Amino acid sequence: MEATKEFIVSARKYRPQTFDDVVGQMHITNTLRNAIKTQKIAHAFLFCGPRGVGKTTCARIMAKTLNCFNLTSSIEPCNKCASCEAFNTSHSFNIHELDAASNNSVDDIRALIEQVRIAPQLGKYSVFIIDEVHMLSAAAFNAFLKTLEEPPTHAIFILATTEKHKILPTILSRCQVFDFHRITVDDIANHLARISVKEGIDAEPDALHIIAQKADGALRDALSIFDRIVTFAGTKITYKDVIDNLNILDYDYYFKVTDLALAGDYKGLLLLFNDVLSNGFDGQHFLTGLGDHFRNLLVGQDEITLKLLEVGEQIRERYERQAKSCSPDFLMQGLKIINDNDLNYRSANNKRLLVEITLMQLAGLKKKVLN
Repeated sequence: MEATKEFIVSARKYRPQTFDDVVGQMHITNTLRNAIKTQKIAHAFLFCGPRGVGKTTCARIMAKTLNCFNLTSSIEPCNKCASCEAFNTSHSFNIHELDAASNNSVDDIRALIEQVRIAPQLGKYSVFIIDEVHMLSAAAFNAFLKTLEEPPTHAIFILATTEKHKILPTILSRCQVFDFHRITVDDIANHLARISVKEGIDAEPDALHIIAQKADGALRDALSIFDRIVTFAGTKITYKDVIDNLNILDYDYYFKVTDLALAGDYKGLLLLFNDVLSNGFDGQHFLTGLGDHFRNLLVGQDEITLKLLEVGEQIRERYERQAKSCSPDFLMQGLKIINDNDLNYRSANNKRLLVEITLMQLAGLKKKVLN
């Protein structure tokens, strides 16, 4: 019987191995490369930012690059020397990772400090990566301060956190702080497109954009959603596959709502909203999406702001077309109506009626604007 090939989730399989592979954090990777190139390497770094944007990945690449014996001309690890091979097979003694969420006591930090004293056997630096460092207790932070300020010359600390505001000022003052950005929808969608090609998957661009939007700036989340969709759809991913699997309201609903509102057809709006509820969607979720839609139409009215639309090319063209049939006053007043009712949604006794009133107000809006 033929052995089954082991499945590796995309977030692990396509974890960046060099600075060039890192998505959407060029301001960080360029600075780290320049620091290595000029040998102006701080003894402590603090990587801050949302989950899934590459903090721990960049820390590992930094550790690998610092200890590479044959750096490339672009300041990347060679992946051939003994140090790089040890890193690639997870056998390197030069990198030490501590999860502060589960190792946050004074004793854990004291054990780490004992390790810091030991010089590396292969390579120049011992790199200590402390993930979720904000979870350390106050006593552990205090025990760590002296070592963080004056470590041995071979020791480098890279602290990572999603909650920078919880880090003590005394820790912040001893580190070079790097703020990681949320990754843009376009960057995530382009990365997913590259992975699709490598995996032999035919994916519609609009489908990948929806996955990217759902990930909310976290590449790891996007890759997890991508794996889920591939399991569902196989080697061909369509826009419909994604909205069905993720239970997302299709853009079509909102384009239809706008067309019906412009035509003053409140009966059609009520029937469409009934269809939305029948498909299991929440009224407030519908209102929030409608607000986003009106915002996108307002953005799509000018070439200068059109780039703010984080959607696929086909959806962008639909926004451009529909935006031309809407006046700015209609969209601005529509946004106010939607936002006001969205705020009142939680306290409303009859939530369905509140949304229906919103839609009827939108249906009468064009006539009101013209008057």
